[in-house]
Amino acid sequence: MTFKKSEAAPAGLPGDQGEVGPVFRVKDVIRPLASNIRGGSVLIGFASDEGVRRNFGRVGASQGPSAIRRALERLPVHHPVEIVEAGDIACTDGDLSGAQERLADAVATLLDRDMRPVILGGGHEVAYGSFLGLAKHLSGRLATTNILVVNLDAHFDLRLAPVPNSGTPFRQIAEFCSAHGTAFNYLCLGISELSNTTALFERARQLGVEYRLDEEMRPTDSAELRARLAQKLMAADTVYLSIDLDVLPASVAPGVSAPAASGVALEIIEDLVDDVISSGKLALSDIAELNPVLDRDDQTARVAARLAYRLLLGRGRKSIIR
Repeated sequence: MTFKKSEAAPAGLPGDQGEVGPVFRVKDVIRPLASNIRGGSVLIGFASDEGVRRNFGRVGASQGPSAIRRALERLPVHHPVEIVEAGDIACTDGDLSGAQERLADAVATLLDRDMRPVILGGGHEVAYGSFLGLAKHLSGRLATTNILVVNLDAHFDLRLAPVPNSGTPFRQIAEFCSAHGTAFNYLCLGISELSNTTALFERARQLGVEYRLDEEMRPTDSAELRARLAQKLMAADTVYLSIDLDVLPASVAPGVSAPAASGVALEIIEDLVDDVISSGKLALSDIAELNPVLDRDDQTARVAARLAYRLLLGRGRKSIIR
């Protein structure tokens, strides 16, 4: 097995010194985006919590991308691979729409180069920029492409509000789809009945949203849930996957603006992510709502890094039992 290092520093971490055999970690296989690179997975950050602030949430998500990267870079890599780093789009002046447009332009450019972006948020306002990037990439093919939007989230994020925020992105996507003659095909998994108002459930019904409540996503529901997701994936042409970390129990993901009292188990979320990847139709994904200010011993950052690793490299090794 041969690895290609991307930097001059020694491979692995200080604790790996003296080890026999490969000790490569994610930090050792990351290289910066260059004009000649095409294909493969690419990291890009959206350092924003402007949407969370506007939504009266607890700010700090703008530090999410750097915290996820720090946790991700320490994870071991078990086969030769390269990960491309495209840097951050930041919202520092309160101009959320402008930052989302910049993210969309960057995402569209990466998709045009046959790359699969994994976008690290940031508040869930990242979702509108992510989808706009896919729409710009598809351009004239948008109306004829069956896009499946899969959101793993405790919230619909379909709010009406005076200004766009972290609770409005999928309503904005619905309006964009309507204005551009394409279907709004939205599947939201992990919805908490106690985290969404009656108005939001009614809006979801009006928009034809399919959803699954968190209490209907227990281990006993897993087989039926995954079979239903497989049907949706089979019918789609391309998939955009968004993961809001507040879909997970607060004991697993405490470092979010709105921790879940119940939530969906991490192993179920990982299975769903694996199923989306295995479909071969995943165009891009994002991970939203990590707030390092509220995290406990980097626990949520580590969970986010684990999910990002999966999106970048796949599931990896299988167990050996003798």
